Amino acid sequence: MKDEGNNVYSVFDEIISREEKERFLNQNAKVVWMTGLSGSGKTTLAKFLERKLLENNFFSKLLDGDNVRAGLNAGLGFDDADRHENIRRIAEVSKLFLDGGIICINSFVSPTFEIREQAKIIIGEANFLEVYINTPIEECERRDVKGLYAKARAGQIPNFTGISSPFDAPFNPEIDIQTKDKSIEECGEELYEKLLPLIKIPS
Repeated sequence: MKDEGNNVYSVFDEIISREEKERFLNQNAKVVWMTGLSGSGKTTLAKFLERKLLENNFFSKLLDGDNVRAGLNAGLGFDDADRHENIRRIAEVSKLFLDGGIICINSFVSPTFEIREQAKIIIGEANFLEVYINTPIEECERRDVKGLYAKARAGQIPNFTGISSPFDAPFNPEIDIQTKDKSIEECGEELYEKLLPLIKIPS
């Protein structure tokens, strides 16, 4: 066995490169960071995109609040400190998928400029695609079958984004999907078509 001395990180020089994995998978790995209000349709569109990518021979991994907070981020709350830590961990995990040549689809409210900038810095600007699921709050409330907005307005849910906690809409996202008066299929196809040139390796 090779003597590694004090270099405990020498494995980084030995693992297969991201570029080689991207060539094998025939795709450009990106982190597709979907932001928007609760009820905007982020997770539904993320699931649509994941399926659409697979049907077109792209390999991806979907991360959202349910699968992340059930394990990796179990125990974190929704105050400012925990929101930042939640996003930091998600960004670091996304970076690992990116290094594996995998397209990472992230569906998180990530409500402020600061918190999304934190993720972008960790992941790297060239690899970070901000996708705004652009849905008016009135439409989000209309869709809200769980009644979360009504509870938030009644003061029963603290730190609820858009009601008692701010949401900073992106100024200049790479992709802006306006969902009002459109079907899931229409929005999903639009998202896929706009993403395709960014992940496809030219033939």
